[in-house]
Amino acid sequence: MKKNIIIAAAVLFSASVQAQKQWTLQQCLDYAMENNITLKKARLQQQQATEDVKGAKSALLPSLSASTNHSLGYRPWQDNGTTTVTNGQVNSKISKSYYNGSYGLNAQWTVWNGNRNRNQLKLTQLQEDAQELALQESANNIQEKIAQLYVQILYLTEAVKVSEQSLETSKKNEERGQEMVEVGKMSKADLAQLSAQRASDEYNIVEAQSNIRNYKLQLKQLLELTDNEAFDIATPIATDAMALSAIPSLTTVYEQALTVRPEIEAGKLAVKENDINLKIAQAGKLPTINLTGGLGTNTNSLSNNGWGTQLKTNFDASAGLSLSLPLFDQRQTKTAVNKAKLQREQALLDLQDQQKQLYQTLESYWLDAETNQQKLRAAIATEESEQQSFDLLQEQFRLGLKNIVELMTGKDKLLQAQQNRLQSKYQTLLAQQMLKFYQGEGIH
Repeated sequence: MKKNIIIAAAVLFSASVQAQKQWTLQQCLDYAMENNITLKKARLQQQQATEDVKGAKSALLPSLSASTNHSLGYRPWQDNGTTTVTNGQVNSKISKSYYNGSYGLNAQWTVWNGNRNRNQLKLTQLQEDAQELALQESANNIQEKIAQLYVQILYLTEAVKVSEQSLETSKKNEERGQEMVEVGKMSKADLAQLSAQRASDEYNIVEAQSNIRNYKLQLKQLLELTDNEAFDIATPIATDAMALSAIPSLTTVYEQALTVRPEIEAGKLAVKENDINLKIAQAGKLPTINLTGGLGTNTNSLSNNGWGTQLKTNFDASAGLSLSLPLFDQRQTKTAVNKAKLQREQALLDLQDQQKQLYQTLESYWLDAETNQQKLRAAIATEESEQQSFDLLQEQFRLGLKNIVELMTGKDKLLQAQQNRLQSKYQTLLAQQMLKFYQGEGIH
C-alpha cells in the first residue's frame, strides 16, 4: 500500500512538472519544425519531386519488356487432318481445336530526341531544388510568426506586471482616500474617482491577460499542440541596452538577404526552369531516333514437332533503327515555343516582384527598429521624469497640497510612460531580430 502511494505521488509530481514546463523560443522553433502540418506537407511534396528526378534519370535508359500470348482456336468444318502410320496401320486424325503460344523479349532505346529527355531531367532537378526552397520558405514564415507571437507575449507579460504595480498604487491611494473621507478631508465623490481608477487598473490587467491567452493559443496552434496541459513560455533577459544596440544599414541587410532568402532563389530557379522549357519546346522541330530490338518464338499444337523443337526452330531475332522527322504538326511546336518565351518573361517579372517585396519588408522592419529605438530613448527619459513627478504628487496629496484630479493625472502619465517604454523596447527587439533573420542568422 505504501509503495502504491509513493508511485502515485511520483506520477502526480511528474505530471505537475510537465504541466509547468516553460517553452523557450528555441524549443518552440525546434518543435514546430518537426511537427507543424504545413511543413510536413511541404516535405511530402519535396519527396515527390525527388521521385520525379529518379523517374527522369531512368527515362534515359533503354526499356525492356517480356511478353507471352496463349490462345485456343476451333475450326468446326476442318476436313483435312493428320495421317500417321503405326505398325503398318494408317491412322487419320482431324484436329478441329488447336493451341497457339508465343514468347517475346523486346527492347527500345531513344538514342536522340532533340535532348528532350535530358532537358526533362534537368527540369525535374530544378523542380526538386524549388521544392526544397519552398520548404525553407514555409519554415521561415512559421519561424517569423512564432517570433512575433513570442515577443508579443513577453511584452504583454511585462506590461501586466507594470499594471499590477499600478493597481497596488491605486489600492493604496483608495485606502488613503477612505481614511481622508473618515476624517472629513476628502469628499465621497473624490473617493469614488479613486475607486474607479482602481477598477480601471483591474480591468486593464484582465484584458491584457486575456490577450496573452489568445497569443499563447495561436502559438500552440503553430506548434500543433492539441492537449489541454498548461502552456507557458520562458522569460529571457531583455534589457533596454539590448534594444539600443546598433542597427545595420538597410542597404547592407537587403544585399545580404538577396543572397540567402529562399523566395529569391526560387524566383531565380523559375527563370532557369523556363529556359529549359523553351529548349524542350524547340526540340519539337528536331527528329527522333529510336533503336529497337527483339527476340521471339512461338508454338502450335497442330505442328508435328514437339514443343521444345518448335521453340528452337521458330526462334527469331530482330534489330531496327527508326527515324521520325516532324514536318507539319498543326503549329503545336511554334505555339509551345512562344508560350515558353512568354512564361520566361513572366518568371523575370515575378523575380523582380519578389525582390521588391523583400525590400519593402526589410524597409518596414528597419523603420520599426529605427523609430522605436528613438521612442525608447525618449520613453526612458519620460518615465524617469514622470516617476519623480508622481512620487512628489503622492507626498503632496498625502499632505493635502494636491487634489485628486492632479494625483490621478500624474498616475496616468506615469503608467503611459511605462507602457510606452515597454512597447518601444520589444518592438525594437523584434525588428532587430527580424533584420538579422532575413540576413540568414537564426532566431534566438
